Order: sequence, then structure tokens, then C-alpha cells
Amino acid sequence: MAAELHVELVAADRSVWSGGATLVIARTTSGDIGVMPGHQPLLGVLESGPVTIRTSEGGTVVAAVHGGFITFADDKLSLLAEIAELADEIDPQRAERALERAKAESDAAAERRADVRLRAVAVR
Repeated sequence: MAAELHVELVAADRSVWSGGATLVIARTTSGDIGVMPGHQPLLGVLESGPVTIRTSEGGTVVAAVHGGFITFADDKLSLLAEIAELADEIDPQRAERALERAKAESDAAAERRADVRLRAVAVR
């Protein structure tokens, strides 16, 4: 069996995804990071952006994550997000309308959230 890490993606209100993975890519305040089995321990602050998880079964899980923390030690990766949605849960048309509304209202935070949701859908 190939080496894997155990991943927990948790939002403030729920457990979003849990399982085995071979690679996780996330955006931190220090830049994008890829974590594979055997990675050095880390603690980082998550930026808003898509998180891509390459599952042990060969699939891909993508989530839109807005803020939080990432920790890794002993092949256990935790993504503790303020808000997280799986790309499969996102309605692209609704996200597009939210982006247009945020632009019209000059709401930079809402615009950033809508943009991340659309990027997560595009990655899946």
C-alpha cells in the first residue's frame, strides 16, 4: 500500500471531509503548500482559496476554504476552517450571482468569498 496521510477538513459548523490522501494543496499566508506523507510538521494560517485533496483511491476532492489553520504531524493533516464547502455543494450560478452582487456593492470580502467558490468549482 502506498504511503498516505489522514486528512480532516473541518469547518466551524461541521466536519466537511475525512479520509486518506496522498497529497493536499492549500493556500497559506506564506503561499501555496503541498503536503504529502512524511512532510515535516507544520502549523500555518489558511488564506481563502481552494483546497485540493488527492485521495488514496485516486480521486480528487476540492473545497472552497475561507480562513482557518492547517496543522500536520505524524501523517495527520488537519484543516480547521472558518468556512468550508465542497466544490460539489456549490451552485456555480448562485456563486456567479453573488460575485456580481459583491462587485456592484463594492464588497471586497464578499467578492473574495464568491471568487474562491467559483475557483473551487472550476478545479473540480
